Amino acid sequence: MKGTFQRKYLGIPYALYLLVFVVMPLIVIVKYAFTDASGKPGIGNFINFFTDPNTLGTLMYSLFLAFATTMICLLIAYPAAYCLAMSKISSKGAILMLMIMPMWINFTLRITALKELLTVIEGNLALHPFANSVIGMTYDFLPFMILPIYNQISRIDKSLLEAASDLGADQVQAFLRVLLPLSMPGVISGISMVFLPAMTNYVVLDMLYNSTYIMGSLIGSYFSAYDWHGGSTISLILLVIICVFTLVVGGDDGEKTVRGGSVL
Repeated sequence: MKGTFQRKYLGIPYALYLLVFVVMPLIVIVKYAFTDASGKPGIGNFINFFTDPNTLGTLMYSLFLAFATTMICLLIAYPAAYCLAMSKISSKGAILMLMIMPMWINFTLRITALKELLTVIEGNLALHPFANSVIGMTYDFLPFMILPIYNQISRIDKSLLEAASDLGADQVQAFLRVLLPLSMPGVISGISMVFLPAMTNYVVLDMLYNSTYIMGSLIGSYFSAYDWHGGSTISLILLVIICVFTLVVGGDDGEKTVRGGSVL
């Protein structure tokens, strides 16, 4: 009984932290989003957002940029994670560390180094702003795609592939019908960790001379202009998009759990 009592009250600091730094700011954002400059409640801010072609264009551009970044990260990360997880070499840990080592370097230094490299290749970065932004995002978020996929594939019982081979499946069929479905929780986790930040990471765009606004830069511009209502509205819309995306890609968690591996 005493141990239960102590464990229960250990959660109080975390609950207070969430209340002060998550719940209360969210309440403030909701309040500003549903009121105008005079304090009158309403949904005018949302109507303005969805009827303004500029803000809708920013939303579409952000979604497309995030989608392109996520797909490229997935195309690079899955083969890399698959080869590493299925290999029999003894230095898997060292190779995995090399893959995630860029995460240990300061973000600004990484993007600055990439900018210098792209400048040598292209000359003028302003000529290909979207492509450079995708490259920068991919370089920044690739480890977040590799890690969950590698973790999930490494957990799969290799005897399942042997059983598929015994039943007449070739390597392609075994991959498509056994390995790929069982690795989907890792894929979904990687997509979640890449797609959502890519929608708002405007720092990469600024450093690579892409002046196009995305959701993160749009929110920052509103708050910089002290337009708390407009900034809060876009923040709340983005929060809803993130929640819906998470529910869609992470739905049926129980069905996607494989031998203890689940969507992160």
